Amino acid sequence: MRLNPFGGSRRTQQADAVVTGAGSGIGRGFAIELGRRGGRVICSDIDAERARETVEAVVAAGGKGFDVVCDVRDLDQVTALADTAEQWFGKPADVMVNNAGIGRGGTVIGETPLDEWHGVLDINLWGVVHGCHVFAPRLRAAGHGAIVNVASAAAFGVAPRMAAYNVSKAGVLALSETLAAELSGTGVVVTALCPTAVKTRILEGVSIGDDTVQLWGDRLLRWTGRPPAAIARTTLDAVDRGELYVVPQLEAKFLWQSKRLLPESYTRAAGLLERLVR
Repeated sequence: MRLNPFGGSRRTQQADAVVTGAGSGIGRGFAIELGRRGGRVICSDIDAERARETVEAVVAAGGKGFDVVCDVRDLDQVTALADTAEQWFGKPADVMVNNAGIGRGGTVIGETPLDEWHGVLDINLWGVVHGCHVFAPRLRAAGHGAIVNVASAAAFGVAPRMAAYNVSKAGVLALSETLAAELSGTGVVVTALCPTAVKTRILEGVSIGDDTVQLWGDRLLRWTGRPPAAIARTTLDAVDRGELYVVPQLEAKFLWQSKRLLPESYTRAAGLLERLVR
């Protein structure tokens, strides 16, 4: 990693990084931005073709890339991912981006199928748990580096009809905060990303309610959604500064502050607003 003339280290400059869910969306944005910063990037995804496409984009951005197929639900595959990274880099990774995730919603608690709960939690939460479980000890032993966990404003936004997704992202945020406390003073930074709308493919084929709610969801993504590249750039800059929380959009900051200052009023208002929109 390149030394920062102002002290400390530029953790994301010329970093050896691993990105899960790198085949599209925020994950691809992270991989390309890390490549643009001169890094070597393991582009991991459950879809081999998409992972290879991301590697091509990383190389075009000025970095080096290597594609690996990995299902983050499987601890053995995540362990193999870390081992492959060490073999390719010749040392442990400097940066781990736990990004792989899916979006689900549209039904209330009690009507949401339990299979959907398990499917969302297995990827969105357990995938990040596996990444931290495998990579955190290696980074701690190295004495430097960063772990980036992609959560969401859903972690604190409590939007109705999104329970499984909300719970998964709240778990990622709590995991990140706990890991940051445990790694304090070790030289390893933990950063949790909590965006609102990002222009990705995560909601493709996903219903989030009736036609009216779906329409407003689509409009929100079109009007306020930021491109993955901008989100990745903002987050990696925050990693260089050693920041725990990245809440990149104005509406996300508004939700964050409202929930912290008036939690009960905020929760009631979220329910009333959802009924009004419907």
